[in-house]
Amino acid sequence: MKSFYYVSALALLLGTASTLPAQNQDRQTLVVTASNAATNQLLVYDASGILTQTVATGGEGGASGNSGGIASWRDQLAVVNFGSQSVSIFQRSNDGFELKQVIPTASSPLSVAFGHNHLYVLGTTKVESHQIFDYGVASSPDGIAMLFKADGSAAQVGVLGTQLIISEKSNAIETVDLTADKAVTGAATLVQNIPANVSAPFGLVTRGNDAYVTIAHADEISLVRRDAVVTVTGSGTQHAPCWVALDGPYLFSSNSPSKSISRYLAYGNKIVQQAAVAATLNGSPTDIAYKAGLVAVIDGAGTVSHLSIFKVDGDGNLNLAGVATTPRTNGVAIIPGDD
Repeated sequence: MKSFYYVSALALLLGTASTLPAQNQDRQTLVVTASNAATNQLLVYDASGILTQTVATGGEGGASGNSGGIASWRDQLAVVNFGSQSVSIFQRSNDGFELKQVIPTASSPLSVAFGHNHLYVLGTTKVESHQIFDYGVASSPDGIAMLFKADGSAAQVGVLGTQLIISEKSNAIETVDLTADKAVTGAATLVQNIPANVSAPFGLVTRGNDAYVTIAHADEISLVRRDAVVTVTGSGTQHAPCWVALDGPYLFSSNSPSKSISRYLAYGNKIVQQAAVAATLNGSPTDIAYKAGLVAVIDGAGTVSHLSIFKVDGDGNLNLAGVATTPRTNGVAIIPGDD
């Protein structure tokens, strides 16, 4: 009889243990955007473009002409509320996303980025840092800096090793230093060697100490390293590469007037265009993300947006996995199932 209880207990233990990996495997890769409406909402899609969850952000939308309006780090997600000058922080669980905080910002937020145990928020006139703790994100910033132009043309913020890099569409690519604790400090300064034909820096993406920044109206993508532009590549037949995403060797640009996606190889100090048209879109793209073997793009046409999700194969080819039509949305991020 005693052995029966031992065997039963062991079976129960093994059975419980075997269900845990199954639950973890059920966590899907998701794609998120925000409605950007007066009552802003987080919109959650699966990898085939099916809407799975809608959650109010507790703020107002209204952002435009920017990228990076949504950012993720581990199980946390930050979404800008331009109209109410705040950022919403969501927590992901096995049941989906739950609103945890709404933190005020120093100016109306356009772009957010996680890094160095901080959330960095780019607003219309300022950039600020908020420390991340076990309980969430600090509501008060531990550093604020005025932008170089500060004229409302801010486009995107990215995180480098000891700096932030920022684009302002009124012809500024700038950096802001971070303290030893990675808080924003000092003043924003222009990077060196900005091309003479600079016209409307828009999107950017970072890796280590490198930043790839589009110069949209000049049809160029530039590599910024150590506070200077070190190389510039033209976009060929496609016009206005506005927003960019990078993972592994492949850099993808979304080209607004051409309604297309281009593929580049990015390595060393090289940016080499591989495919001028890797995919076509329904409207003019307003943001792009690349992670977990997926590329997700938001484009706008009239009063609607399209969320297009592509699978990326080993050669960097894009294969359409799904398209969702939404009201005019802002920002896009990919949340891997194992984050």
